[in-house]
Amino acid sequence: MPSASSAPHPLATVIVDAADEIEPDPYQEAAPPGSILQRAIVSLVIFGPLAGFILAIVNLWGSSLHLVDVVTALVFYVISGLGVTVGFHRLLTHRSFVAKRWLRIALGIAGSFAVQGSATSWVALHRRHHVYSDRIGDPHSPNLLGTTRMEMFRGFIHAHAGWLYTAEEANAERWAPDLVADSDIRWVSAYAPLWTVLSFALPALIGFLVTGTGAGTFECFLWGGVVRIFLLHHITWSTNSICHMFGKHPFSSNDLSMNFAPFALLSFGESWHNGHHAFPSSARHGLDRGQLDISARVITIFAALGLASNVRLPDPERVAVRRIDELSIKVDELVGD
Repeated sequence: MPSASSAPHPLATVIVDAADEIEPDPYQEAAPPGSILQRAIVSLVIFGPLAGFILAIVNLWGSSLHLVDVVTALVFYVISGLGVTVGFHRLLTHRSFVAKRWLRIALGIAGSFAVQGSATSWVALHRRHHVYSDRIGDPHSPNLLGTTRMEMFRGFIHAHAGWLYTAEEANAERWAPDLVADSDIRWVSAYAPLWTVLSFALPALIGFLVTGTGAGTFECFLWGGVVRIFLLHHITWSTNSICHMFGKHPFSSNDLSMNFAPFALLSFGESWHNGHHAFPSSARHGLDRGQLDISARVITIFAALGLASNVRLPDPERVAVRRIDELSIKVDELVGD
């Protein structure tokens, strides 16, 4: 029998509405000091791709970028990116639609290619973020350290990647009991290290098969693996940082989530973050005309092909009720001189 602190949270597997009143969690999951190994792994995840990105840019001076590198990087960016946005986020976390079993598994594996942890741990942490968004208990809010310029800057660093060093992992039994009980997702999550290795090994293999050279293998590994992960990580992390500090807030919500249009394409629609926090169960985050949401279009295609069903979208009446005067918020408007 699970202990009180690991018992399923009452909001773990229901859709949290933006108007819900959230009581403080009596079972705070304080982060223990990270071990040297944990900190080393986090540093590798953060700075390894950065080093690879710098190396790739330097190598551009030697004209070492080829079509196979670009195509491989683009294909794996789309696969792993949509694996996170459509699979981890809209399917597994918020249950915005129902997918065929094989598609559910495939999306779980694709999301694991993004090197952001296992499916179960990702979902558990994200559900906790929604319940305590921009409040005590939110693992990566940029808005809890104060309102001076320096405090806001520290909050930005924490929300973007600094929170990874806290070694805080939401209890899966408490925040994702449905996935813990799902044998398919348990299997996908158990093999997260394998999907991570393949996320880098497959681009390298493609480079070898196309070029037949060690240099071609390395270049494809560099662009299709390391640089692709670098870009994808920072776009994902920007949802935690930038999209809670900059942009527009057209819908009422109990947090500072923002719609940030410049990242709509690269994030596959995730940067319409205020729309998402106002209507978490919606399969579409870009709720207004002209808001590009590739993830929502992919879900629509899945539904048209009979691969997805029960696609959830908010009623127009609810959207209208939630809409408020658009408010652009920048850091210099939130803090004093």
